[in-house]
Amino acid sequence: METLTAVATAVPTETPERLAYSLEEAAQMLGVHYFSIYRLIQRGKLKPCRALRGKFLIPRTELVKLLKSE
Repeated sequence: METLTAVATAVPTETPERLAYSLEEAAQMLGVHYFSIYRLIQRGKLKPCRALRGKFLIPRTELVKLLKSE
């Protein structure tokens, strides 16, 4: 029983912040539909990065800029 508590305390509780998010994840964070994020990209309000296979990723810094500008 002592070994279980030692393992549980060794696991870090904090997760590192991510540098970029998918369209769906960014939409969930902002509380909007994912297509709204796509429209923000089309209008030039968000600058995405392209990942493998052309997938859009939204940098965390872009999300912060968007929230500060409104």
